[in-house]
Amino acid sequence: MAKARLGIIGGSGHYDLDGLTGVQEVNVNTPFGPPSDAITVGTLNGVPLAFLPRHGKGHRIDSAEIPAKANIYALKSLGVERIVSVSAVGSLQEEMRPLDAVIPDQIIDRTRGRSSSYFGNGIVAHIAFGDPYCPELRGLVVQAAKKHQPRTHNKGTLIVMEGPAFSTRAESELYRSWGAHIIGMTALPEAKLAREAEICYTTLAFVTDYDCWHESEESVTVELVIANLRKNVETSRRILRDLVSLLPAGRGCTCGSALQNAIITAPDRIPADARKKLDLIVGKYLKSPSEVK
Repeated sequence: MAKARLGIIGGSGHYDLDGLTGVQEVNVNTPFGPPSDAITVGTLNGVPLAFLPRHGKGHRIDSAEIPAKANIYALKSLGVERIVSVSAVGSLQEEMRPLDAVIPDQIIDRTRGRSSSYFGNGIVAHIAFGDPYCPELRGLVVQAAKKHQPRTHNKGTLIVMEGPAFSTRAESELYRSWGAHIIGMTALPEAKLAREAEICYTTLAFVTDYDCWHESEESVTVELVIANLRKNVETSRRILRDLVSLLPAGRGCTCGSALQNAIITAPDRIPADARKKLDLIVGKYLKSPSEVK
């Protein structure tokens, strides 16, 4: 099966990635069902990467229906160590204008009913999530983004809402009072699952609107979002082309060992089916002494 170092998850309006060579489409089967779509694997500026449209080509999958477990697992199975999630967001602060790029450093979870962990069913683990984004990958994305979008914000708090409806004015004002900066529907459970899978993860967000709180700007509509999405897609492609040339060969963060002390369940108490299902993610921590070389 094709292998990749970097995974790109394309958000609304971003359903393909141009400039790839040696392209092939890969259909990955996972214990959690199929991912959102076939994964495009190829090489960009000499770096092997995998591209997955989060909502499927043609945008046919609602935010709450995205098979996030399958998506992250599928990318992990292809060898992906880093994921950049490209997302459209609304702004909750005046200084973050439509078409600005934002690379957030914090998340607030306002989703409901989304399965946000690979664990359970006989195996318990608690990952550290105080800093939900990989600091090393965030820094590289900021560096690449500033080259193509001078109005790049290098931090901010992202509210992840359930959707599919946009916010009420009361909700929008509440999130502003919390000090949140942008709002979207898809970074969770992706970020949590990527951490559990020991994959570096960051969001490259592009503002499409001022949500519904801004008195002098029109409230968010699908038409407004789509118009600004089209303007943002080419910018994101240019940023990603530069990003791949910045990636170091190895990782200097702790994402690759996020599970090292997180699994609480005694290995001999983990059911065989749970062990088998999560072997790709936890196998290296559950080997018996005789299996470790």
